[in-house]
Amino acid sequence: MISKSVCEQVLACALSRGGTFAEIFYEDSKNFSMRLRSGHIEAAGVSRPRGAGIRIYDNLRSIYVYTCDVTPEGLLRAAKKAAAAVTDSLGTGRDVRLCERAVTDIHPVRERTLDVPTDRRAQVLRAADAAARAVSPSITQVTASLLSREQHVLIANSDGLYTGDTRVYTRLLCSAVAGDGAQNQTGSENPGARMGFELFSERVNPEEVGRTAATSAVTMLSAPYCAAGEMPVVIAGGFGGVIFHEACGHSLEATSVAPGISEFSGKLGQQIAAPCVTAIDDGTMVGEWGSENIDDEGTPTTRLVLIENGVLKNYMVDRLNGLKMGMAPTGNARRESYAYAPTSRMRNTFIAPGTDDEEEMLRTMGDGLYAAKMGGGSVNPATGEFNFAVQEGYLVRDGKIVSPVRGASLIGRGSEILTRIDRVGRTMTMGQGMCGSLSGSVPTNVGQPTIRVSRLTVGGK
Repeated sequence: MISKSVCEQVLACALSRGGTFAEIFYEDSKNFSMRLRSGHIEAAGVSRPRGAGIRIYDNLRSIYVYTCDVTPEGLLRAAKKAAAAVTDSLGTGRDVRLCERAVTDIHPVRERTLDVPTDRRAQVLRAADAAARAVSPSITQVTASLLSREQHVLIANSDGLYTGDTRVYTRLLCSAVAGDGAQNQTGSENPGARMGFELFSERVNPEEVGRTAATSAVTMLSAPYCAAGEMPVVIAGGFGGVIFHEACGHSLEATSVAPGISEFSGKLGQQIAAPCVTAIDDGTMVGEWGSENIDDEGTPTTRLVLIENGVLKNYMVDRLNGLKMGMAPTGNARRESYAYAPTSRMRNTFIAPGTDDEEEMLRTMGDGLYAAKMGGGSVNPATGEFNFAVQEGYLVRDGKIVSPVRGASLIGRGSEILTRIDRVGRTMTMGQGMCGSLSGSVPTNVGQPTIRVSRLTVGGK
């Protein structure tokens, strides 16, 4: 780590030509990956990214310089480069005095992945592979990967903050391909948590992961194509929450709200969703994939109610955009690594549990689609327009599931889908993903109970 005295010198250097605020973000990480394909371990390795980023505010403009040279001389060079870009002539620099702030770790790690013998790590992948192949002879390929990250960070700024944190993540990814000689279908399951290797004794069963991925692939292999049209859609919990994350969540980040390009800009206190919808972004959930102790600006993490009974209550705010908006940071400033300046990002974002019965949702929906598992998609935060693939879908006729269907996609606008949710189930589950934005790719949880959208455009054939 970098000492307080060195940080004080670097921050003073960063402010030597003016500027209103300066910050150092130092990172020292160890990343482990192991991949199994066709029953064999084909790759394994450890990387160690280490470096620092220096940020200066020039009024409401942000200047960012990063370096992998974390010697005092290297940091001072980076600070001088950042300071050279300052155009604010109001200041001539100032001394900085730092005060250390301890961080309480609510995510204790009981077994570091890199301390686990290699054969135990490989066995996780072999177990997922064997379980997937046992589902059906039509499984032609299985790929499984074990990922682990141990990130040590230090954050210091000209307001006097000097603090640090350690983040540990572990994840298992499994994809299975089912084929019949004429076509292939792929299923996947990718659980992870803010935990060490104890993930596999406390939360994730590798055999279940493999079976789930393979079963989805086999189910879709024989499914007919989904018909297109507007219809009621029931979306399952867990990764189904990616709809809210993408179609609405990004539009509630200050990154898009501050410049006024979000469809929800200026709507605090207004009804933007059905009364049955409450949505939360929570970084305080113990052991969850998107949780933190502090964000990447050193702000303590929070539980933030975004929408309450349909009313917009909060935005997700980082420091710089908060200055532009006149709002306090909410602990949502995140970045992939020292090579990125932070901005407002989601953490564990979900629709809160409701009171509706999941069976009743299907029984009373008439003809429509049940989206059991969502895939990838895209969204325009300015308009809220989205398009998402349904990885595993089922045709519903007269309130009953009659057959699987493939090739379905969900198309609409975030503001519309929020108002058309008419049922919210009782049990909320989460799915893990990597979210990309201006500050790189960060771990995020998406989640929801099973929900019903009264009317949604379904793409198909």
